[in-house]
Parts: sequence; C-alpha cells; structure tokens
Amino acid sequence: EIVREALAAGALGFSTSRTLLHRAIDGEPVPGTFAGEEELLGIGRALGQVGHGVFEMASDLAPEGSEFAWMEKLGTLTGRPITFACLQNDLDPNQWQRLLRLVEAANARGARLVPQVAARPTGLLLGLESSFHPFSHHPSFAEIATLPLADRVRRMRDPAFRARILAESPRNDLPIAAYIAASFHKLFPLGDPPDYEPAPEKSVAAVAAREGRPAQEIAYDLLLAREGKELLYFPLLGYAQQNFDALHTMLTHPQAVLGLSDGGAHCGIICDASMPTFLLTHWVRDRVRGQRLALEQAVRLQTHNTAALFGFADRGTLTPGLRADVNLIDLENLRLAPPEVVFDLPAQGRRMVQRVAGYRMTIQSGQPIF
Repeated sequence: EIVREALAAGALGFSTSRTLLHRAIDGEPVPGTFAGEEELLGIGRALGQVGHGVFEMASDLAPEGSEFAWMEKLGTLTGRPITFACLQNDLDPNQWQRLLRLVEAANARGARLVPQVAARPTGLLLGLESSFHPFSHHPSFAEIATLPLADRVRRMRDPAFRARILAESPRNDLPIAAYIAASFHKLFPLGDPPDYEPAPEKSVAAVAAREGRPAQEIAYDLLLAREGKELLYFPLLGYAQQNFDALHTMLTHPQAVLGLSDGGAHCGIICDASMPTFLLTHWVRDRVRGQRLALEQAVRLQTHNTAALFGFADRGTLTPGLRADVNLIDLENLRLAPPEVVFDLPAQGRRMVQRVAGYRMTIQSGQPIF
C-alpha cells in the first residue's frame, strides 16, 4: 500500500538492500537483507499494479540461483525493470560474468533485468580527515584521534610516537576493516590529477618492496603529506586484476546501465559522485591502459539509457518535442581536482567533495538554465 501510494505520488520505484555490508550503526542488518520471496514479490507487485516504476537493489546475489529466480519471476509477473548493482569482487572475481549470463538468459525468457555497472571501482579514500585509514584502530592513534588535524600531524611526525604506532597491531572486530587496513597491494597514492586506474607497481606494497621497507611505514608517511590532507585510494570493488578491462566489458554490455556513482551514503570515505565527469575524462579522452569508449557511447550511457530505465520518456534524445537538455562541455579542458574533505554538514559533519572545471552551460528546451 505504501509503495502504491508513493508511486502514484511520483516516486521512481522501490529500492532495497540485500548485502551484508549494509548495517545500522549497532551492527543490525538493514531491512530487506533477509526478506523472503513472498515479501519481495508482494512489494514488487505494486509496481505492476500502478504500471510504472523500477525495483532496485544492492545485493550480494548469493546464492545466485535463488536470487535470480525471484528476480526473474517478479520481472515476468509485473513487466517492470528489476535493476541491481553488478560489481567485481576480489573473493569471486569472475562472478560478474556469471551474473551477465544469467541476465541474458532471464531476459530472453521475458524478464527485464538490468545490471547497474560502474565507470570506476568503488573507491575508498583513506586519510587522516576521512572516516578510516590503516591506523584508525591502533591504540596509540586513539589517543590523538580527537585532536585538531594540525596537532595530530605534529604528534604523528614525532619519531617516538611513529615508532610506537608502527609497532602496534590494530584492535578491530570488523573483518572488512581489518582487510582494508592490511591490503597494501590495493592501496595507492591518488595524486593530482587523481589516478583511478593505477598500475600495480604504484601500490604501497610495491613501493615498499622496491625500497626494502615495511608497507606500513610507506602508508604512514603518505598520510602525513600535504599537512595531513593526503587521501589514499583503495579500490574496494572492481579492481581485482588491477585494471579496468572487466569494467570495459560491463560498460559495453548491451543490457547494462551506468550507476553506482555514490554521492552521499558513505560521504566520509567515498567520493564517487564525479563518475559522470570521469567517464568523459578517463574513458573517452585519457585512458592509456586499455580500450577507451567513443564519445557517442559515453553520452548515450548517461542520457538515453538512464532515462529509458527510469521511464523518463520526455528526454534522452535530441528529438522534436522532448526536453532537449544540452550540456556544453569543453572536453579538452575538462578536469577533476583531487577530492577534499569539508566539514559543512550539521554539527560540522564531514563529507567529501570533488571540484571540476570544463562545464560551460546547460541548455533545456532552448533556454540556458545554468
């Protein structure tokens, strides 16, 4: 009833989570994680009854067979799109290929399953100002964690404090946090301009091997760069082979759409809202470690394909009678600055922003609006 009411009022659809990564602050799994088929079909049927809307979810898709069974059933029953996050993970780096094959088979039988794929890895940004870094759970860091940044940097540069914290082990009960803190082969300096497809030899682990020093020391020193404002890049999902070749295959799959440009849910450690710009700078113009995308492909991915998924039939192509949104972009000079942490949320809460240069104008139905 609530979903029907919301759709009638203009909602785009229903979104839920079925991944163990999404938990409340007390560790409780979010609603939907273990919802049964009856509940999912019951909510989903409302979309079919109203006649519009998308059923969307983030999911571990495990076990794949049973998850795809109810997704296909729901899509076939309602005629509505079922869209889900499709990412590469290190524990099963070929799962995304199986997921795309399951999508193709289900859609051939009459469903409408739509994988949402990313233009770059889900990237955690680790730093002294972000929500997490490799020393966050070291006992000595807890002593200085609430100090102003300049004071933290001063303490961390003290040789005695440095030696003490590097000799400690983290006290951490969260397996994913322990994994991130110890996986120096996946930790990279981000740089300026930001490098989101770094070669393996640029990792903290590779630098440590070349210099004959512990990786922890390299990471520690990097965190203190730029007076403690440095951010290190940890591609959590989508970088199992340490290149974008898998992403290229996903981006060019005919039944996939662009998504996952996280702009707020994890705003103290993720800043992926710049993915739409990154698609133009990296995939169209700058990529050197593999195939690029044609400009026309990139534009279609971000306009027509997204509009079609969410039912916006009044836009997405330059056609008489439609909204005709036109962005005037100086592609040659389009630039992404490194992300930065700002404290402008209520109670000085933190978030990450990433500034851009190169957009000139947005025109809608013949009128400049920005």
